[in-house]
Amino acid sequence: MSAYEGFAEVYDIFMEDTPYDRWTEYLKEIFKKHGLISNTNIIAELGCGTGNMTRRLARNGFDMIGIDISENMLTKARENTESDLNILYLNQDMREFELYGTVDAIVSLCDSINYITDEKELLQVFRLVNNYLEPKGLFVFDINTIYKFREILGDNSFCETTEDAAYTWENYYDEEEGINEFYTNFFIKDSETGLYRRYEEFHYEKGYETDKIKELLEKAGLGFEGVYEELTFHEPTSGSKRIFFVAREREK
Repeated sequence: MSAYEGFAEVYDIFMEDTPYDRWTEYLKEIFKKHGLISNTNIIAELGCGTGNMTRRLARNGFDMIGIDISENMLTKARENTESDLNILYLNQDMREFELYGTVDAIVSLCDSINYITDEKELLQVFRLVNNYLEPKGLFVFDINTIYKFREILGDNSFCETTEDAAYTWENYYDEEEGINEFYTNFFIKDSETGLYRRYEEFHYEKGYETDKIKELLEKAGLGFEGVYEELTFHEPTSGSKRIFFVAREREK
């Protein structure tokens, strides 16, 4: 089963502790710090999932485009989006996404970039970002760090239950390849029968060194602006678990 096909059913339940509101305010601070002042800008989000960040940014006045490879996730996003929000959802792979024109900023959160496990494909993503950014437009994204994969997730297992769902999550980190494999099982209660349906999924994320990200951004024609510890403007440390990158389109 493709990643997030089953997870789409329970994604928002098990991601309820994700700091979406704090990320929204943090993005606005990044925009301000790096010169994107107006809240009437057009922003595209890569890997938007069920639209939790997309909706929040739209509520702050941004014209939003949400892009995700999973149609199931986008179905949930559309269902949860208020009718007065100006959001266009596109079912596309970020490795080959296409927009109708340029945008003022592109964002990608919740470690969506880590899902690009091939450096050549990540370079292609960055080139597409550069292609669709307005002159001096911003690109903001986060990644899970190698430290997090090695020391926090590693070969550990996690589980959680709610009234109508449960999941198990096993991790296998390949140090040589820098790939973390997530093996997940979701048990979702059918509202009609009361029985639980099982969904099995495999997810893969790659850890990238900061210098490698900078190198790929430069190769794609993007100017590196900064890298920060999550929710701060401090430099990342050896123990950082999630970090944010900011890059800018160089005027073509």
